[in-house]
Formats: sequence, structure tokens, C-alpha cells
Amino acid sequence: MEKMEKMEKMEKLDRQKPASMKKLKLKNLEDQVIVITGASSGIGLATARMAAEKGAKVVAAARNESALKELVEELKAKGHEAVYVTADVGKEEDIDRIAETAIREYGRFDTWANIAGVSIFGEAMTVSTEDMRKMFETVYWSVVYGSRAAVKHYNERNEPGALINVGSLLGDRGTPIQSTYASAKFAVHGWTESLRTELEKNHMPVSVTLIHPGRIDTPYNEHAESYMDKKSGHRSMVYPPKVVAEAILYSAAHPKRDMYTGGQAKLLKVLGDIFPRLTDIIEEWYLYPTQHLGKSADQKGKSALHSPGEGMNTTGTNEGWHRKSSTYVKATKNPVMTSLLIAGAGIATHLVLKKFVK
Repeated sequence: MEKMEKMEKMEKLDRQKPASMKKLKLKNLEDQVIVITGASSGIGLATARMAAEKGAKVVAAARNESALKELVEELKAKGHEAVYVTADVGKEEDIDRIAETAIREYGRFDTWANIAGVSIFGEAMTVSTEDMRKMFETVYWSVVYGSRAAVKHYNERNEPGALINVGSLLGDRGTPIQSTYASAKFAVHGWTESLRTELEKNHMPVSVTLIHPGRIDTPYNEHAESYMDKKSGHRSMVYPPKVVAEAILYSAAHPKRDMYTGGQAKLLKVLGDIFPRLTDIIEEWYLYPTQHLGKSADQKGKSALHSPGEGMNTTGTNEGWHRKSSTYVKATKNPVMTSLLIAGAGIATHLVLKKFVK
């Protein structure tokens, strides 16, 4: 009897707690309204299509209005619900309009995915500070504005929601040629980490996820501003955009701290932490020459840095090994597989050390 009374008392206390203090439980994708920035191409476009296919209502945002209109018409023709907002995510007032549109059309949003981004290829001492500032508006400040809009909305509703910020393997480790982009992504990672700890401390109902993409086969290089005399592009292993979309949408329904899309991204992070000087040499020897396609090109002023880029393309003109999926993402979604991979890696390491270390 006493045990039953104690349980009833605990349940009563739990009901009295604000939603933010209970174990965070996110809605299933088919019950969600998802805001996606950068939805007109690349990862954003792949995520919008995949989210709609899984039953979510999509609020697509980008600067390219014609591409957004085409996307929404495509989704509606397939029986999905979607709206678009033409917006420059580097402007706080435009971010506010995105949130207002989602609330006006659907009464709320449950996930906000900050995906929009653009890069600059050029040596640190060559890129103009004007271009640097513009890129930070798109890559970093858009994440700050989007994060604040999402947290404000979830806190006002006092219901759990997901905030997903797309970082980069270059946000964990800098690289030659893309110093501006790496710096902005480092800032995104720092902002996300700091915001997460503040929200947890204040018991706010927000799941904060940082996505760490490796090299992805998107129009990223075509949209980038370039100071090089050769065509920018990936010449190595690349993953399809759907891999990142899969990680984003998994995090929308399952609270995750970090998601690495591809073992490539995780390996660079671990290697850089353990062997920083060796990683510097690898980047100088390997990453530097694999950031262009070896073809002469004049891309200066033809990018999506200061104006909308070409829309409705998820992939780009990259060379090398095109992966079809990411084992690492699938393992992250499956704890049992993750444990098996870790155990296998441990056994392999032990065998190597046993053979070479006498």
C-alpha cells in the first residue's frame, strides 16, 4: 500500500514538472512540421524531398524563388503538404518571416534544420574581407538566427522540438584553400555546443544536434566563390546528399548530440585530435590538391555567394569514389551495430599491435 502511494506521489510530481524537465521525446516524422533552410539545392533539397516522403509537412526556404516554387509544386503533386518562403537566411528579419510562415500555415513547427551554406575557395591572404563577411552571414549568422527562432518557439509552446545545425568536417579541422568556410563552420560548432549546454542547464525542451558531413556530392563547388584558376571540386571519396538527409531526419525524431555522415568525417576528427601535426601534413599533401578538378576555370563572381545559385540540383560535378550510402550513419542509428563496429575495430587494433609491437 505504501509503495503504491509512493508511486502515485512520484507520478503527480512528474506531471507537475515543466515539459523541459521530462525526458525529451520528439514526434514521429509523419506528425511533424519541418523548417528547412537551403532547400532549393543540395542537402537541403534532398532533405525536403525525403521529409515529405516520410509524411512531414515541409516549410522550404532559400533565395531562389523559382526553384522553391518548383519544389513545392513537385511535392504537392505527390500528395505532400509544403509551403515555401523566399528568404536570405543571412538576414534576421527573413528568418523571422520563415518562422511566421510556418506558424501561420501549420500552427507550429517541430524541427528547424539550418542547412543553407556556401563556401569560398582561396588562400587566406587572398580572399577579400568583404567576401569573408558575406559568407559568415550565410554560414554562421543564419544558424544563430535560426537557432534563436526555433528555441523561442519551442519555449513559448513548452513542447519538445528539434534544432539541427549542419556543420562540417572542416568545422572540426581546418584546411588549406577553404580557411573562410572552415572558420565559419568552427563558429557554428562552437555556437551549437554552447547553446546546447545553456538549454540543458535551463531545462528547455529542445533537442540540439550537430551534423558533421564529410565530402558530399552536391553543387557545393559550383555555388562556391573561387579565387583559384582551376575549377573547384572534390576529387576523392564523396557521399550522396541523401546520407546527410537521413542523418538530419533521424535526429528530428530521435534526440542525438552529434551525427557524423561518413566515417571520413569521424576519422579526420579523431586523427586531428590524436595526431595534430600528422593531420596537418596529410591535409597539405592530400586535401590541398583534391579541392579542384585540374581544369582551368574562372569562377570569380559567378558563385551563389552574393546572389541565388542554380536550384533543383542535389548533386554536382565531382570526381572520385561515389559512395551509395554511409555505414557510419546506419551504425549511429543502430546501437547494436555501433557496438559491433567498435568491438571489431578494437580486435583489429589489438592484432596489428600484437604483430608489429614486440
